[in-house]
Formats: sequence, C-alpha cells, structure tokens
Amino acid sequence: MKVLLVCAAGMSTSILMKKLEKYAADNGIEFSISATGWTNAKDACDGVDCVLMGPQVAYQKANVETMVGDIPVAVISPQDYGMGNCKSVFALIDELLRK
Repeated sequence: MKVLLVCAAGMSTSILMKKLEKYAADNGIEFSISATGWTNAKDACDGVDCVLMGPQVAYQKANVETMVGDIPVAVISPQDYGMGNCKSVFALIDELLRK
C-alpha cells in the first residue's frame, strides 16, 4: 500500500513516518509512505491508496479532499500522532481502504 502523509511543516511527520516504516517492516506489511505539506497534496497524490493528515492540519481536510479527488482521506488522532501509535494508524489505513 502507498500512503501520503499530509502535514504543515514536516518535522514531527518525519518521526511518525520512520515509525510507520519500521512497524510495517517488522510486521511484513508491504508499505510505502511519503509526506508533503497540505498545499502540495494534489501534486503528491499520484498512485497513493489513501491520504493521512496530521492533526495540526485537520482544519484543511475539506480542501485536501477536493485536491485529491476520490482518494480516501482521514485525520490521524492527536493521541495516535503524538505517541506514534503505529497499530492505531494502520487500523485507520485499513478502515480507509475498506470504504
């Protein structure tokens, strides 16, 4: 699966990305992730299965949904984002992909 992580500046997002990549590798999940600022979501969404947004840009969810068209979009909860709760983030990805 290919995921786009949308954020504001990217500092905390890079930490979460590394944790998600490690979790996927440790659990045998085929997974790739990239990150971009929310204003670039349209240009970065080619070929992704879903878009996850950091809670700090949740207010832009409607704009991102418009930019990415039919690709499912969800906001990661502040708790899961802050703690790097990979299990919950992957559950959110699974939920998005089932829709």
